[in-house]
Amino acid sequence: MLRAAIVAAGWLSLSAWASQPDPQAPGLHYDAIPAKVAQSMLLLANAGAGDVVYDLGCGDGDIVITAARRFGARAVCVDIDGQRIAESREKARRAGVADRIKFRNEDFRTTSIGDATVVMLRLSPAQTLELRPKLLRELKPGALVVSHEHDMGDWKPTLTGYVRSGGQDRPVHRWAVPARQTPAR
Repeated sequence: MLRAAIVAAGWLSLSAWASQPDPQAPGLHYDAIPAKVAQSMLLLANAGAGDVVYDLGCGDGDIVITAARRFGARAVCVDIDGQRIAESREKARRAGVADRIKFRNEDFRTTSIGDATVVMLRLSPAQTLELRPKLLRELKPGALVVSHEHDMGDWKPTLTGYVRSGGQDRPVHRWAVPARQTPAR
């Protein structure tokens, strides 16, 4: 059903994105995100004006800029690469949304994410799994996590949509952080 809605809205016609080496993490690559992928991820999160959207490994800031400009959210752009943060800040200024976005030149593994209502991930499979304990520990129950392509092992998504990328339908997963269990007395 969701896939049909996203297809009908025109979110599935995408081309492959450019890949560039990441100077801060040898062996990993920075991938610019196509606008329709960013929009699809934000639609899957049902992002809106009441949200604080974090993009961990934000690259050039397209997700947070889209979150602020098209969805009215406040956003936080986190990247270890200072050049990417500078590019993101400049793009946000040109888009007229820099006042709605915080820019953090930090490692997403250690940055505080407790005020996020939505967290966006376009990381490697290993990084996505590595972040799972942090997400469950720091995010409030009900916060949403959206990942393009990669899953979280045995933490099953609450919703999955698909985005056409590189000639294939690729999954976009959404998880809701569960309520914390209180120990029995």
